[in-house]
Amino acid sequence: MKILVLNCGSSSIKYQLWDMSQNKCYATGVAEKVGLKGSFVKLEKDNNQQVRFDGEIIDHQMGIEYILGILISKKHGLINSLNELDAVGHRVAHGGESFKKSAFIDNNVLNKIESCSELAPLHNPANLKGINAISQLIPGIKQVAVFDTAFHQTMPEDAYMYAIPYSLYNKYKIRRYGFHGTSHSYISKKACETLNVDINNQKIITCHLGNGASMCAIKNGKSIDTSMGFTPVEGLIMGTRSGDLDIGVVNYIMDKEELELSSVNTIFNKQSGMMGISGVSSDMREIQTAAWEDKNERAQLALNMYYYRIKKYIGAYTAVLGGIDTLIFSGGIGENGPVMRQKTCEDLAYLGIKIDAEKNESTFGVEQIISTTDSKVTVIVVPTNEELVIAEDTFEIVSEMK
Repeated sequence: MKILVLNCGSSSIKYQLWDMSQNKCYATGVAEKVGLKGSFVKLEKDNNQQVRFDGEIIDHQMGIEYILGILISKKHGLINSLNELDAVGHRVAHGGESFKKSAFIDNNVLNKIESCSELAPLHNPANLKGINAISQLIPGIKQVAVFDTAFHQTMPEDAYMYAIPYSLYNKYKIRRYGFHGTSHSYISKKACETLNVDINNQKIITCHLGNGASMCAIKNGKSIDTSMGFTPVEGLIMGTRSGDLDIGVVNYIMDKEELELSSVNTIFNKQSGMMGISGVSSDMREIQTAAWEDKNERAQLALNMYYYRIKKYIGAYTAVLGGIDTLIFSGGIGENGPVMRQKTCEDLAYLGIKIDAEKNESTFGVEQIISTTDSKVTVIVVPTNEELVIAEDTFEIVSEMK
């Protein structure tokens, strides 16, 4: 079964072509700057051949049409016609309380995704554009929605509720939803497979650390708490997002700077985090260079704050879980940040966490146990693969329909 995986953002379309009969990804790529000047499409084949196509992409439908044309082209294509595609799997950011798992897309599901758009105004509308574009370009093909929030729907009420008037929850469904669910689900299962342990008898803390970052407490295979909340701005310090913040700060800044709500939203989502603290960049590599080579004090502060916040959540989630068996690092920073992993795990021997310095320092982007042999907690790096989760869920749902 050949499955096209799409992840539509506001101005980008990430895509992969999977053949699930061989569990193999044949192509990966992205359409960038959709609706903007300088738009282009990249394609990378499984043989590492890379090509780039520059051209105007005015909207998501044109971008997806461009991608489909490349996939069936004589020179660069990987399939002979679109008829070879069996299904399309879509990453959908927000499923609200409606979706506890991935779903076959019909009119009812479409309506529910649209109703969640006000909860994710930057993401769900773009996801819907991708779904609608496929419906126009490949009429009748089966489509599946895989939700970032679904994995966290197992959180208990005392974990997902906010201490605000309950009437606001009833009226607007304001609560903790969490994100990166496909990643947290994948890396926890993958780690347990590697370690040959039963996930249904494990206490796991997962750290998905990229420009956007979140952590999750997983007990017996189920999410029981996660750091992102009603929106992706809560929790850890991220590239440009503030993470946890006293709401009084928002009111204070609005008053002192005489700002509208939209401007304040921009501050905490796009001008804060590592960028706001360091004044250097939102890119961890550039911040590390500034801190370590240039001795930039604000960059050093940003790194120390980053480590501290992760360590703080490890302690909190260990308490929530009643112990910890496995600590997992993933995402671009988690997979390629030996200093971050070492600093984060410093002084956690009382929890049974001990890092093997040599293994940690030599681990970049590969699956590897980095804890010592006498560590009571297994610390492991697991590269995430959210697109594979989307492909697998799509395959499972479509197969059940036959």
